Amino acid sequence: RARALLRQLPPQDCDERYCLDLAEEERRQLRAFSAQRRREALGQGLACPVPGPCHGCPCKKCGRRLNKGDPGISASRLGDQFWHPSCFSCHFCHQLLVDLIYFQQDGRIYCGRHHAELFRPRCASCDQLIFMEECIEAEGRRWHPEHFCCLECDVPLCGQRYVMKSGQPCCRGCFESLFAEPCQACGDPIGADCEEATHQGLHWHARASCFCCSLCRKPLRGQPLTSRRGRLFCSETCSLGRDASSTASDSSDSAFASVPSPDS
Repeated sequence: RARALLRQLPPQDCDERYCLDLAEEERRQLRAFSAQRRREALGQGLACPVPGPCHGCPCKKCGRRLNKGDPGISASRLGDQFWHPSCFSCHFCHQLLVDLIYFQQDGRIYCGRHHAELFRPRCASCDQLIFMEECIEAEGRRWHPEHFCCLECDVPLCGQRYVMKSGQPCCRGCFESLFAEPCQACGDPIGADCEEATHQGLHWHARASCFCCSLCRKPLRGQPLTSRRGRLFCSETCSLGRDASSTASDSSDSAFASVPSPDS
């Protein structure tokens, strides 16, 4: 319950004491934002039997009929509406609202976290709402400019080239030393700026000197190919010339060549 409350009602969304490194203007905006939400949107659902006048009314979420005496949840900010207890959940994340604490907006109920995010972006690093005029946006997420750093070495990446790794930014140096796949042909890591060819889970530089037939060295990018024991061949003939004891290749397919990520 405590973990769910902290998730649904982040203390940093309403109390500046839980926020780090806020400028005075940001503190002022946070106080005003929190006060407005409490005044206009915050409420607590009431669990009670459905009263007689509401007999037969539909559940606000699922639409199923609620009869007199059925267990229901009412929300004073939304008038004579009732929910099944299992339907009183956040419109965005669909989690049941802990202690029936809700925020309303346009007739819908939200947990505190996702109600706040209707109005303010949230930093993917510190989990605080962003009240600055500028922020960094990448992969559909946002950061304070000073928090947009490499996930490994913490070097600031604002204005720098980077690669997204598991949803977090990574500088090129860390990516190439820790995460880049080795080329099956030359053994060098396939850097963030390199085009890459993949086949059956293996990786090559897409350049002609690496991604080519193991026998005749014909470039294979965009061409049909045959693979045998991790080696690539342009045809069945080349495949049999390399390994005459076998009469059939493991597979025949076209390779997929990818360009560098647009985030790099």
